Amino acid sequence: MPDYPAATQRSRVRVPLRFHDGYSVDAELVTFHGLTDGQEHVAMILGDPAGATPLVRLHSECLTGDAFGSSRCDCGPQLREAVEQIAERGGVLLYLRQEGRGIGLYNKLDAYALQDEGLDTYAANTALGLPEDARDYTAAAQMLTALGITELDLLSNNPDKAEQLRTLGIDVRHRVPTGVFTTAHNVLYLRAKVLQTQHTLPLAKLTAG
Repeated sequence: MPDYPAATQRSRVRVPLRFHDGYSVDAELVTFHGLTDGQEHVAMILGDPAGATPLVRLHSECLTGDAFGSSRCDCGPQLREAVEQIAERGGVLLYLRQEGRGIGLYNKLDAYALQDEGLDTYAANTALGLPEDARDYTAAAQMLTALGITELDLLSNNPDKAEQLRTLGIDVRHRVPTGVFTTAHNVLYLRAKVLQTQHTLPLAKLTAG
């Protein structure tokens, strides 16, 4: 059994979603009591997760990419893709308040300034005296368990997410890759994710220029 406290559902509310390209879908948003990190994470239930093994994405909040459409990362396109894929199959998107891989918005913007000077996304974090990736997924496991989900397919290119969930007692059957969303501004960022943290992206396609 996992050695973390159980979380409980706090509220559920239906919200119609509409994206900039016209795609729309209804979601049910779930909030929680008792999350270990004290953050206001939200579960977005899409389609019918009670059917086959649900498709799940752990999506770390990215204000610049998700809300402002920044092309320095691939977060916005990944969020858009994930919502549609999960809605078609049935599952849950956990929207986790982990800006900048857990270092916060201001620190992330400071790291951007260092990246403009030539550091990659991970080296920029360490230059600030911060972890390369500060994310812990205990709260995600709590949320899934509170929703009755202990077996899933994970929509992610990040092997660490699957490993952490398995350690936390969640049965990750398969890891389903997300798309490759390159821009002139994020290709070095994506290459760093492959080279530093073994993200499953096609390195040969990630060339600058």
